[in-house]
Amino acid sequence: MGKKSRQRAAINEKRSTEKRQRPAEVPFVERPFEGLPGETDWVAMREVVPAATARVRTTPEYGARDVTIVSMLPEVWPALHREDGEVLVALQTAAKSGDASRDVAAALLAALELEPGQPLTTVGILEPGPRLQDVLDLDVPFEPVLHENFAFWLSSTAERTPEMEAAIEESSGGIVPTAQVEGVTSAYWCRMGREFLRWARPEAQEDVLDAIARLHARRESALDEGSRFVGAFRSCGILVPVWELAPGTEADELAGPCAQMDARLTAALAETEPLDAEARRARAGIVSRQVTLR
Repeated sequence: MGKKSRQRAAINEKRSTEKRQRPAEVPFVERPFEGLPGETDWVAMREVVPAATARVRTTPEYGARDVTIVSMLPEVWPALHREDGEVLVALQTAAKSGDASRDVAAALLAALELEPGQPLTTVGILEPGPRLQDVLDLDVPFEPVLHENFAFWLSSTAERTPEMEAAIEESSGGIVPTAQVEGVTSAYWCRMGREFLRWARPEAQEDVLDAIARLHARRESALDEGSRFVGAFRSCGILVPVWELAPGTEADELAGPCAQMDARLTAALAETEPLDAEARRARAGIVSRQVTLR
């Protein structure tokens, strides 16, 4: 074998070795929380709810452990094994494997192995493995509880030093006031100078766009008097329409208007004929304003 042939063989062998050593990539999943109880609330806690907790339980195969899912943790940690033994797993983190369900499941399983009082600061490079759909007991409902601050980072018995209190106060200072709307699923009022409603919908994204376009063309897309539909964003395969509300609107005023909008949307979703010219123009405008998150 000549010198050049030996060099090519060495290069090929190196490439082959690197390929064998390269971690397997986690397959992309467009709708990662599909199949979980409360899919749209998983998405809402990941994207639009600043401070919330929800209880889940692992299957017997994974220890039948109660775990608290939280919106976020200090320094965007993926998880924290609190000193009292409670395991907190965050949804708003930097982990992005292409499958958010795999990301959260990896953090959860790693946190169960930590000693109490330890945070999980990173999940490292993820490979294919158990997802939340494999790890969690799917008979346990997912019911977010919203908080005004991040005091849930600490146990109720933890010694709250001035330094701890200051850290929680500083982190909580940027929380956007947010509340659930009673009587409907995954509809969240918030106040950011003005009041808005952000509503994660479970139906297929394109179907929701069509339905809102039909309502918009009929001048029926406003939630109630003084409100207006302003656009939508996509996340985790879910569409989240957004309405700007009449100034001063409170969350407890929205149950009736949301129920009525839900009925209008459901009826529009059931329509099967093609969009007319006015609805197509409305849909194009909505699409031009939408934002895709992660």
